[in-house]
Amino acid sequence: MRLKYLLVLLAIVSCSKSSDPTTTVTDTNFTTDDWSTATHSNTVDPDYATVFAQDKVNVVEITLTADQWTSLQTNMKTLYGSDFGAGGGQGPGGGPGGGNQVTAEPDYVAVSLKFNNKQWYKVGFRLKGNSSLSASWRSGIYKLPFRLHFDKFEDTYPQIKDQRFYGFKELSMSPAAKDNSLIREKTASDIFRKAGIPCAQTSFWRVYINFGNGSKYCGVYTMVEIPDDTMINTQFVKDAGNIYKPESALTTFNQADFEKKNNEKAADYSDVQQFVTALNSPLRTSDPVTWRANLEAVFDVDHFLHWLAVNTTMTNWDTYGRMAHNYYLYHNAAGKLVWIPWDNNESLNLTQTVLSMSMSEVSSSWPLIRYLMNDAVYVAQYKQHLSDFQTTFTSDYVGGLVDTYHALIAPYVIGPESVEEGKYTQLNSTAAFTSEPQTIKQVVTTQQAKVTTYLQP
Repeated sequence: MRLKYLLVLLAIVSCSKSSDPTTTVTDTNFTTDDWSTATHSNTVDPDYATVFAQDKVNVVEITLTADQWTSLQTNMKTLYGSDFGAGGGQGPGGGPGGGNQVTAEPDYVAVSLKFNNKQWYKVGFRLKGNSSLSASWRSGIYKLPFRLHFDKFEDTYPQIKDQRFYGFKELSMSPAAKDNSLIREKTASDIFRKAGIPCAQTSFWRVYINFGNGSKYCGVYTMVEIPDDTMINTQFVKDAGNIYKPESALTTFNQADFEKKNNEKAADYSDVQQFVTALNSPLRTSDPVTWRANLEAVFDVDHFLHWLAVNTTMTNWDTYGRMAHNYYLYHNAAGKLVWIPWDNNESLNLTQTVLSMSMSEVSSSWPLIRYLMNDAVYVAQYKQHLSDFQTTFTSDYVGGLVDTYHALIAPYVIGPESVEEGKYTQLNSTAAFTSEPQTIKQVVTTQQAKVTTYLQP
């Protein structure tokens, strides 16, 4: 039976239950005639070639109603205490700022989305982020970070049950806040995977958003794959292990700090609790051999040291060691938690205070770095990963990525195809966009020298 007829049947069944006070069906004035299995179904594998195209910049159109935009503004004022454009935070391209960290997520609204002459209906749309969202909001920048959830409202609109976007359920859209190159998120994710560190896929998209008063060009975004949606199944051996997105420095176990992204009904946090306990065990100083064995039984330590070497060389400061977020933990098929990087838009940047290669300045407030770097066995592994990474982190490879991506998006940033400008860009200036690729290339030269000096006997 064709997909659209199945969907119609579902809608009829759901509507027949309208006497149930828990069932709400509103605004059903849309059809799914243009749906196809490949574009909208949850029965197909994710189409990476289309959604994460590497050689072109796709374009998407998103439409909110004026009431929805008003609702988002009201919700954001409740969370951040500020009206849109009220000031008080860093402007585009600035450093961290814009108020206190907010743990509550902004509300979703049901928007329409158009791509490739096809429509997606009642798609969940919410703003996302911490300092980048706050600073953009206070500055009145419409190029805001947001997230898409394609079947978020399926209970309200049964026509969209299990709606997908070419096999993807959720997607994240990064506006490259504090990145005048607009390419750091993508370049860093490519480098991680090239170095053997699983990391979300990324691609560039031109985004048009109607905030209720006409479509506006909001510039080039980086679309980022969600680890708990598709990445785990495509970059790891398929398994049903727990996936966490922590807000924790890992000094103690507090269940509220470890947001579960799957298996929510099975309230089993024993894996991550065992990890934190093993990491902070007094055996670390009294019996290092046993401490290492216990830690390695529940956590892939060598993988973390590999990530640490790559991340430190790339100067990615907005993560563990400076911030207690921007990482995932996945309980893999081997029975160990594995570290997954996230939110890499502030990598490849020497303007922020970055960690030294030796990590000597890192305190015990960050035990997963400090305790490992106090152990001679783990230091030797870390140094080997640093050395190995130098064959990837070269001027030719990184410079090639930078040149390719800058050339790819430039026509949609500074023209002639389209131009980011005014309140619809995160750029400081056109000149900053033009000069920033050379700044990224300089990171390679500088960091290579630091690694060489650190590894000298």
